[in-house]
Amino acid sequence: MPFFALQILLNAQIIYICNSKNKNEYLNMKLLEGKVAIITGASRGIGKGIAEVFAKHGANVAFTYSSSAASAEALEAELNSLGVKAKGYQSNAADFNEAQAFVDAVLADFGTVDILINNAGITKDNLLMRMSEADFDQVIDVNLKSVFNMTKAIQKTFLKQRAGSIINISSVVGVSGNAGQTNYAASKAGAIGFTKSVALELGSRNIRCNAIAPGFIETEMTAKLPEDVVKGWRDGIPLKRGGTTEDVANACLFLASDMSAYVTGQVLNVCGGMLT
Repeated sequence: MPFFALQILLNAQIIYICNSKNKNEYLNMKLLEGKVAIITGASRGIGKGIAEVFAKHGANVAFTYSSSAASAEALEAELNSLGVKAKGYQSNAADFNEAQAFVDAVLADFGTVDILINNAGITKDNLLMRMSEADFDQVIDVNLKSVFNMTKAIQKTFLKQRAGSIINISSVVGVSGNAGQTNYAASKAGAIGFTKSVALELGSRNIRCNAIAPGFIETEMTAKLPEDVVKGWRDGIPLKRGGTTEDVANACLFLASDMSAYVTGQVLNVCGGMLT
């Protein structure tokens, strides 16, 4: 298409959107209407933020939690109040059999799955010389093996319907490393390698797999830190602020929706410029 023709088309789209009626329709557009999303570890933090944004965009949400039943019940009620179907399941994604049982339960309850968000994660930070084998193994199990377990469990469904979007929540630490986090960095770097390999394996079946690498995201956990520590982190970020769970959720929304239909095998850094 000639450049001038493309410019005319873009101008026409801008005029259409700027019309008050059309603008309201555009702003109220739900990008995940009728889709079913699985989100692991969604009772708080980033996972909760993703669940809330997805529900606002019309997605039905099945999510896991480990022990905080009260938080899970509150989130389930919140999401259902938005007019979508939502259900929380107590399940350990790091356990291969539990992951498969969870996916089977979701398929029975929701009928299908369109989106998988592998978000479950923990930290057990320490210097390498002080890190125990148990702390290393547990972080790898929860942060990395769970990604394998859940992807393996949903693979047949996605292959059968020849469609699906998998989004793995990694970290800037998985890209750049960080002293005192060898276990966490290894798990998040592993998730990136896994993401790229799955994208290559399943791309021919219209199954996309991408990763998001959040930077310093302010959650309930960071709220407990001393203010001077948090300020020091903010000052080291080019945008001079910590990220919000909504910042990460909006990136997930893009990768889960048809807006990213030609995007796979990529790592999207949501870090305020930390990795620039």
